[in-house]
Parts: sequence; C-alpha cells; structure tokens
Amino acid sequence: MVVNLDWENIGFHYHKLPFRYISRWKDGKWDEGELSGDNQLSISESSPALHYGQQCFEGLKAYRTKKGNVQLFRVDENAKRLNNSAKRLLMPEVPVEKFIDACKQVVRANEEYVPPYESKATLYLRPLLIGIGDIIGVQPAQEYLFTVFATPVGNYFKGGLAPTNFVASFDYDRAAPFGTGATKVGGNYAASLLPGKYAKDNHFSDVIYLDPQTHTKIEEVGAANFFGITKNGEFITPKSPSILPSITKYSLLYLAEHRLGLKATEGDVFIDELDKFSEAGACGTGAIISPIGAIQLKDKKHVFYSEDEVGPITKKLYDELVGIQFGDVAAPEGWIFEV
Repeated sequence: MVVNLDWENIGFHYHKLPFRYISRWKDGKWDEGELSGDNQLSISESSPALHYGQQCFEGLKAYRTKKGNVQLFRVDENAKRLNNSAKRLLMPEVPVEKFIDACKQVVRANEEYVPPYESKATLYLRPLLIGIGDIIGVQPAQEYLFTVFATPVGNYFKGGLAPTNFVASFDYDRAAPFGTGATKVGGNYAASLLPGKYAKDNHFSDVIYLDPQTHTKIEEVGAANFFGITKNGEFITPKSPSILPSITKYSLLYLAEHRLGLKATEGDVFIDELDKFSEAGACGTGAIISPIGAIQLKDKKHVFYSEDEVGPITKKLYDELVGIQFGDVAAPEGWIFEV
C-alpha cells in the first residue's frame, strides 16, 4: 500500500520517513548495521566531518514499475563512487554488497513511500559517510558512521522536462585543479552556494562552471554534468579530472551510442564553440535530464535548440533512460536491481 501524498507537487524536499540505516566503523571494521527510527545523529562536537569536511555522500533513486515492483538503478556504481570518494579522504570503504543491502533495507522498510508509477515521482536515497569521534587536530577520524535515509521526491528543476537557462561563471570555480572535484564531497557543494544564489537571483536555473585552470572549457552545470548534441549528431560530454563522474552521464553515453546510434565521446567542450551544438542539457540523478535552452555568456546569450521546446535527441535520450529506470524499456545487463 502506498501512502496518500500529493505526488504531483511533492517537489525535491526532505520528508522524515519511518526508517533509515546506520552502521558504524570502529577498531578497523564495520558493525552489521541496523535500521533506526531516529532521524537525529548524535556525534562528538569534535568530529572531523564537522571541522575538516571529512565526509562524502551519494544520491540514487528507487522506482516503482507499472506492475508495482520496486527497483534500483545501477546502485553498484553508486557504491563504487562512494568508495572512490572515501579513498580520497582517507575514510574506510563501505563494501559494495553492504552498500547495496543497506539501500535495499531502507527501501523495503519505507516501501509505502515509494511513489506510484503513474506519478513519475521516485524515492530518493541519500547514503552518507562521515568521520566522527574526538579528534581536534587535522587528521583522519578513528571512527566513522555510514547511514542511508530516504525521501520521496519529484522533479529537481521546476517544470520537469522543459528547457531552462543557465549563466556561465567566470568569477567562481566549483573545484580546484587536482582537488576534490571528481569526488562527491560536501565541500564542493558548499563552494557552489554563493554562485548558485547569484544565478537564481538573476532568474537562471544555475551556474555553468568552467575549467578552473583556463576558464575556457565547460565542466559542470551546477550540481549536474553537461552534455551537448552537435549539429552532425554527435553526443559529447566534458572530460576533466575535476568533474564528478556522473552515473547518469555514463548511462547516457552508452544509450546514445548503443540505442540511438550516435557517436558518443568525452572531450573538451570549449565555451566559445557552442555554435556547433544543436542541443544541450544537464544530467544527474536529481535532474535526470534538464534541457538547456540558453547559456548567458557575460553580455551574450547563446540559444540552443529552443528556449521553449525540448530538442528531439534530448527527448529520445530522456525517454530511453527513464523508461529503463521505471521498467518500461529493457535495460542493459546489470543496470537494474530488484528490491
């Protein structure tokens, strides 16, 4: 049975659900972990997660199919990415099977909050790994906490699959060269708050971040990855050591090539060469795909396919990906995990 919520207008917000998963690492090993009804974390005031940012997180979704089943999308890739972030911050890795089991436990325990298929809303999962304990110097924690909580969500950007406009940032960087840009750590997002506020205050959806060394190449779109469709039908997405490796992006690269027959590549996307693209978009777990209508470049505005209509290739990619996630389209092997 599904709870009765206004699924069509639920938005992208936190809702306290009955259960979440918690596991602790101490003395060199993880405990078995358990479900908890308490959404408050009790940690030392000197925890390195609070002072030195020793924390990382993930984001993924559970989907209800037309038959009423519930499934996860490429959850093993989220587990691997969390562990890449953990290694960068000298935190213990969470075994992939433990990560997957934790996500499944949380979905099962809160199954009534997985939105109905017809709503196209989803149950968003937030795995979180933090350094805790009594540490005051700049050093790794000696204890860690891994938790997974869930909340039902609608679209990340208002309006769903509709073009929105973004502004290129020449004054702020998302991450430093050779820094933590390729990991999903909170500091990257803290750095984006001020430029993100500027964008929204000026009626843009978010900021287009350029490469921090030369400010000539597109890297990320707010908290999402960028992709473009060239006028000769090539799918291109930026490649850089400071870009978060989006699971959605790599899924789209595969689908563009193997389902739509496009040439699909990662490479440089120069901000002064946008004329070669007929369509563009932002992609990620939260946004799925958000078509980019236009990018404001200082005093110039570059319009892609349309500021009002979704481009045909972007629409096909969206339908293919969402169809797989909701069980309406056959998935490549290993992409779907039944709960």
